[in-house]
Amino acid sequence: MSKINRRTFIQGGLATGAALAAARCSSPQAQAPSGTPNNPAQGPTINTNQIKDVILRLIGTGAAQINDIRVKAEEDLGFKIQMRALSTAENVQIAVTQPKQYDIYDGEYFSLPLVVPSGNLQPIEVSRIQEFDAITPIFTTGELYSGARVNTSQGTAPRKVMYVTGQDSTEFAPEPTNWATMIPFQYNADTLGYRPDLVGRKIESWAELFNPEFRGKTSLLDIPSIGIMDAAMVLEAQGLMTFEDKGNMTPEELNQVTKLLIEQKRAGQFRAFWKSFDESVNFMTSGEVVLQSMWSPAVTAVKARGFECIYAPLKEGYRGWGGGLGLSKNLSGIALDAAYDYLNWMLDGWVGGFLSRQGYYSAAPEKARNFMQPEEWDFWYEGKPAAIDMIDPFGKKIESAGAVRDGGSFTERMGNVVCWNSFMQQQEYLVYKWTEFIVA
Repeated sequence: MSKINRRTFIQGGLATGAALAAARCSSPQAQAPSGTPNNPAQGPTINTNQIKDVILRLIGTGAAQINDIRVKAEEDLGFKIQMRALSTAENVQIAVTQPKQYDIYDGEYFSLPLVVPSGNLQPIEVSRIQEFDAITPIFTTGELYSGARVNTSQGTAPRKVMYVTGQDSTEFAPEPTNWATMIPFQYNADTLGYRPDLVGRKIESWAELFNPEFRGKTSLLDIPSIGIMDAAMVLEAQGLMTFEDKGNMTPEELNQVTKLLIEQKRAGQFRAFWKSFDESVNFMTSGEVVLQSMWSPAVTAVKARGFECIYAPLKEGYRGWGGGLGLSKNLSGIALDAAYDYLNWMLDGWVGGFLSRQGYYSAAPEKARNFMQPEEWDFWYEGKPAAIDMIDPFGKKIESAGAVRDGGSFTERMGNVVCWNSFMQQQEYLVYKWTEFIVA
């Protein structure tokens, strides 16, 4: 199987990304009403006399195309912003094939090996990003702290695609340069969720997903690029396989993973497979599933319905994902200046505080801290028991006083990311083998 190219991705493997965006678009933050309580500080005021007539067009998935953010940005910056929420598949396809349809690309870092070679993103001049030094080193150097597993994580780690070699380059740079592909703003660490009242004990390993004890009551995420990595985490934890890079498997590894997955399916291990946020929540609240692949906001939604749910800190580590903003090659003049203002505003702290209340992390956490109550910071970033009830950006209570964030502090959670969301060189073959598993 040859290495994947942009045409293969768009016609084949890219289609599988649609489910990811559909799931995130159906999450609460994509549809919730406006209103941002607990914001002790106000956003920056920027002189926009010369750019008041600018309209910036953003494309991205529903996870970040949030009306509250658009309204606040327009209020602070003085120009108009149009947000277009797309599936992951559509988002990357437009970024690669229709550069005149957008000014700012909001995408995940795993898409960059496809988007950057198209030449449709202009490198971002790092020296124009005022708070660049405040960005967590997970993105800028890849080194969080000495001994952190994220320092050597597999898959499309942001550090691998953060920089290009020059102003007109589409070649990724192995070391930091003055030219960035995207400016990050949100990210998180994903794992398994479970119902402790139905499981009856603590879950501490990915291997438990295939434990016969839970036969017929587990679920796996049915998005090939992500589901296959969750499966690889399970198989590696069971000692059945080892991978040089779970984010870029060989055909032989894909064959073996598929074989083992089909064996589990035929043995009745899985209750079902989910593609959307709502499906994962419904499986858990109904009790049909007691242990499954999950996303952090889905765990919160289960709790909001009155059911105990734990986002398990597993000993093998987390799977990470990260999103950022890139600039269209067609931007110039006043519109380009406005786009840089928007990038700087995204790091200023207000957006970071907003997203942190949903359980995501800010790319510039210390800036976000200025827009959070001390009790919020202690809960979301320090891993301390909540001193007050935790409220999401839309005014809804999501945690009671005394609760502790599953997995603990920022350094504990993000330091233990061992692989990142990826699109593999063998993406087309991956989709073929995953389909073979699903229909078996």
